[in-house]
Order: sequence, then C-alpha cells, then structure tokens
Amino acid sequence: MEGSSTINSDEFWKDLIKQHWLAFTIFIIGSICAIAGAIWVLFWYIETSSIGAMGTATIGEWTLAWIWEFFIYLIFWELLLVGVPIVVAFGIGWLIFKKRLSSEEKEAYDNRDKQKHKKSSAGGAFGILMFIAFSIYMYIKGDFYTPFDTYGYSYWIYSWFEALGWLLIIFGIPVGIILLIVYVTIWRKK
Repeated sequence: MEGSSTINSDEFWKDLIKQHWLAFTIFIIGSICAIAGAIWVLFWYIETSSIGAMGTATIGEWTLAWIWEFFIYLIFWELLLVGVPIVVAFGIGWLIFKKRLSSEEKEAYDNRDKQKHKKSSAGGAFGILMFIAFSIYMYIKGDFYTPFDTYGYSYWIYSWFEALGWLLIIFGIPVGIILLIVYVTIWRKK
C-alpha cells in the first residue's frame, strides 16, 4: 500500500483482499449463510403462514389482499430472523477487521480514490408503482378481496390496463402542464 498518494479504489480492494484473505473468506461464508437463511425463512413462512392456507391454497384462491399481507409479513420475518442478525454480525466483523488494520492500511483506506460509480437509472420502480396503482384501483372497484379464479384472466388484464390509464391520466396531465409552462417560459426563450 502506498503512503499518502491516492490509489485506484479497485487496486486498493484487490490488495486488501490478497493481504486479508481469511477475513474475506469469512465474509463470503457469512454471505452464503445469510442467503441460505433468507431462503430458509421464505420456505418456512410459505409452509406455516395462515395466509395462503399454509401453502395449500391454489393460485385461484389468492386475492390482492392476501398478496399484500403475505409480502408485508414475509418482509417482517426476513428482517427479524435474518436481517437484524446479519447487520449486527457484519457490523461487528467490520469493526474488528478495521481495528486490526495497520496504520499504513488505514491511511491507504482514507486516501483511496473514491470514484463515483455510474448507477443505472433504469430500476424496478415502474413495476412496483403499477402494482400499487392496480391494487388501489381494484380496491376502489371492489375486487380487492375477490379470489383470482372468480373472473377470467382477461378481466384482470383489462383491469390492469384501466389502472395504467388512470395512472397516466393522474400523472400525465400535471407533467404535461408543467412541461408546457417550462417550454413557454424557459426553453422557447433560448
């Protein structure tokens, strides 16, 4: 590790992993255990949850209300049984690891090139927003607690497109007005 000069962040981490391979190996094993624990909690919750009749309900018996309840409780159990212990374990591990670093390595850690990584702006926000909008639309329509097998699949697809239409109207009109105002006041003057 170089003294006070700035080094590339990738090179810094590669050197650190080579020098502290045991700690890195423990981190990898802990990550694998965390993933296995999360999967175990998922399977446990599917089999023991009263939502979904303890894993015996068919897809047709599910409702939007069941989906919301299922995921809210699943997130709660995942955080309680996996998330909190993992955060505590990795936090303690990081503190122990950082205390054992030499002063030269700590200085290199502080002086490494902290480059900003480009993050993709394409995310899953549209899918989540559509699911929330669809759930609200079906609640207003009165079919939030209706089992999926009550109607044909075309009813649910057409309802999804209706929810999309309302979403575009609710957000599209204000965005269109704002863009028109910006065009007339700012962009047109340039």
